[in-house]
Amino acid sequence: MEVRMAKAADAVEVREQIRGYALRLPGAAEEFPWGESVVKVNKKVFVFLGAEDDGRPPRVTLKLKDPEAHAHALTAPGAEPAGYGLGNAGWVTVPLTERGAPPAELLCDWVEESYRVIAPKRLIAELDGG
Repeated sequence: MEVRMAKAADAVEVREQIRGYALRLPGAAEEFPWGESVVKVNKKVFVFLGAEDDGRPPRVTLKLKDPEAHAHALTAPGAEPAGYGLGNAGWVTVPLTERGAPPAELLCDWVEESYRVIAPKRLIAELDGG
């Protein structure tokens, strides 16, 4: 039981790293529709972080349009196309507590890709330093 709790604690820490990274992107803001944390840019969600205490393991859901990144994300243990038809548009849900879950650095790369799909060009230019 202690190993599982430590693993869940690690997943919560990874979730917070992802959240912090997402909120540092230009124009990003956190909101709590449906009782779960999402990060938006230009009023559009680019990452779902779930609810902290909904009884489900920590997970993230992102939009990955790049075929290689999308395929790679789906190879993560327990990963699946997002529900509610979002999977058809490139959204992938990645659990953070599975053994072999992607590291925070890779997840942050995917958050940035999701951001780039959703954000307006002026904010992408700002992110790129232009």
